[in-house]
Amino acid sequence: MTKLTYKAAGVDIAAGAALVERIMPAAAGTARAGVMAGLGGFGALFDPAAAGYDDPILVAATDGVGTKLKLAIDTGILDTVGIDLVAMCVNDLLCQGAEPLFFLDYFATGALDIDAAATVIGGIAKGCRIAGCALIGGETAEMPGLYAAGDFDLAGFAVGAMERGTALPSGVVAGDVLLGVASDGLHSNGFSLVRRTLGHAGLALADPAPFAQSSVGAALMRPTRIYVTAGRAAVAAGGVHGLAHITGGGLTENVPRILPPGLGAEINLSAWTVPPLFRWLIEAASLDRDEALATYNCGIGLVLAVAPGHADAVAGALRTAGETVTPIGRITAAPGLVYTGAWA
Repeated sequence: MTKLTYKAAGVDIAAGAALVERIMPAAAGTARAGVMAGLGGFGALFDPAAAGYDDPILVAATDGVGTKLKLAIDTGILDTVGIDLVAMCVNDLLCQGAEPLFFLDYFATGALDIDAAATVIGGIAKGCRIAGCALIGGETAEMPGLYAAGDFDLAGFAVGAMERGTALPSGVVAGDVLLGVASDGLHSNGFSLVRRTLGHAGLALADPAPFAQSSVGAALMRPTRIYVTAGRAAVAAGGVHGLAHITGGGLTENVPRILPPGLGAEINLSAWTVPPLFRWLIEAASLDRDEALATYNCGIGLVLAVAPGHADAVAGALRTAGETVTPIGRITAAPGLVYTGAWA
């Protein structure tokens, strides 16, 4: 009778253990106040009191990176997609008014490639360091037969905290100024249309990009910008009533998420210059304006609703933190989102 083993069935426990040992230094490099234990336990412990909170409300977010993952696999650019994963979660926590405290990841594949997995998780650790949160745990799942060779999947889970009574959005009123903070490109949304557009245009990932000084693949794999440090500085400056992370649904779907019932927003499209990447995608796919604005961030990755008297101070705090900021509109007394002007 043939002797069977778990490894022969496609699951290498030793490889999983080796990966944990490999990534421990990267995870340790994300340690912050409040972390109570390292990797390897059945669960991860975090003490909000040690992180400086008196009466904390916990806020949780989970996300993935969508079909940008397919581009990461096809290009072999694996060191930044982990940053994307962290960004998609922690930027959402920021918009609730929370400070990201810790992060957990889920990495699933058919057959574990330790080098590839360590590269991806190293990117997650880098994203955590940028966001100031700790990578305190995760799961690596080896599932033969479920994924094609070389494929993998990612999910992220972040928990943050805020003092009771400081949740956002809060106090958004007509007349508030809308400040737009520049994106670093596509971030992690719209890639199903991006991939279809590349095929339509006959453009390969290794080709020189008509919209950047790099290959197509390298330009598209720029990671999602993490706004946590700048966003928290903006809130500390005072007068911030709401923040909207511009993800799936673009400006069209995300700005209304900070609006109280009965209020609307007006966005001036001539206030900023649409980056070449988005111009090319729009032209190559013959997208109309509304489709583009409801699919891509079009150069704006974060929007803040700010009391007019605080707008200059908030913009200054964002710029000091390294962000490019532009007033792009205002909150209105008429319900709905209205676009004015023409793209610059």
